[in-house]
Amino acid sequence: MASYEEGTSLTLEPNTGYEGAVTTKGVPVEIRYFETTQGVEEAWKTRTVDIAYAGLPAAALAGIDPGDTDVRLSVGNSAEAHYLVLNLNSPRKPLGKAAARRALAALVDRGRLAGEVFKHTVTPLYSLVPQGVAGHSTAFFDRYPEADPAYAARSLRSEGVTSPVRIKLGHQAGTAAVEARELKRQFERGGLFRVELIEERDFTTYQKRSLRGDFDVHLYQWVPDFPDADTFVQPLVGTGNVLDNGYASAEVDHIIRDTQRFTDRGRAMKQFRAIQDTVAKDVPLIPVWHRQRQVVTRSAVLGGHRLAEDAVWRLWELRRL
Repeated sequence: MASYEEGTSLTLEPNTGYEGAVTTKGVPVEIRYFETTQGVEEAWKTRTVDIAYAGLPAAALAGIDPGDTDVRLSVGNSAEAHYLVLNLNSPRKPLGKAAARRALAALVDRGRLAGEVFKHTVTPLYSLVPQGVAGHSTAFFDRYPEADPAYAARSLRSEGVTSPVRIKLGHQAGTAAVEARELKRQFERGGLFRVELIEERDFTTYQKRSLRGDFDVHLYQWVPDFPDADTFVQPLVGTGNVLDNGYASAEVDHIIRDTQRFTDRGRAMKQFRAIQDTVAKDVPLIPVWHRQRQVVTRSAVLGGHRLAEDAVWRLWELRRL
């Protein structure tokens, strides 16, 4: 690391003492950080950056002309998953009763979010573990209808929950704000919920507020540390999880311990699906979508496609013509 300016930039240079398996000699790379998707888009348009690894708005990605010889778009699979995290910390909370959480799950229209908000740059997600990761299921698709106010109303009545249920939905700025407005529209169909949107621009503050319980629901992104279903399970729904949203299940904890017995991960698939079925029943969170990895580079930059391949950030593959 040659230099670092917090929240602004990081400069990396090849390690002259490296003696590992990679034989390609890298070039210096400057990484720049932006607070909003609009900042990324402006930097791309003004050629302040040569590569947009993440952050370009969906409309900008959808508008890339395949015939533009100055631009290369590389698309790869990504396990980055997005959820709605529900606050269960008190039974007196609006979502303290499972019936209210199940009603929300039945009101989400993932297809509209993917198409209208994200311009088909994301894929609807119906379970805790995303597609492409062994152990994935469709638990929420199997249990709940899509965008069904009648089902949601029946769910509320089943536990005597009076509508409209008033909830606070937390989100960040940029595309997340557009997504939040669409979710508000979906949740308020049929007069079942009344949603107050709360925007927080600073990510650190947003995290602190979510953990403090300032939101009844908040948008949440999870990027895995390794390609195994366990990284979506233990940290998000196991006891003492990072969400700190009040969810704990002895049944889930027991099955998690069971999955960890197997070095052959194929033998744990039945257990992972059982966990996802329980999560769909309890609804401590609602899976919404997962992202394709789309990397945009200038034509003079080589190696950008390697950044789109998986979770390994192969910066040493980058070159200029």
